[in-house]
Amino acid sequence: MANLTEVELENVRGIVGEHGMIANKLESYAQSAMDVELKTILQQDAQAARQAQQQLLPFLG
Repeated sequence: MANLTEVELENVRGIVGEHGMIANKLESYAQSAMDVELKTILQQDAQAARQAQQQLLPFLG
């Protein structure tokens, strides 16, 4: 794993947090969606955001 500067670490922390927030919002929207296709798309996008978040976590140590 690459050694990151403090600025890079802070940026990764921000991105990890943003991915979590996006996933939470998409899950919330999916819960209230009436259209089945839209609900599925929102759930898939939320899952992708969570996966991206998990992939970035190792950079935080």
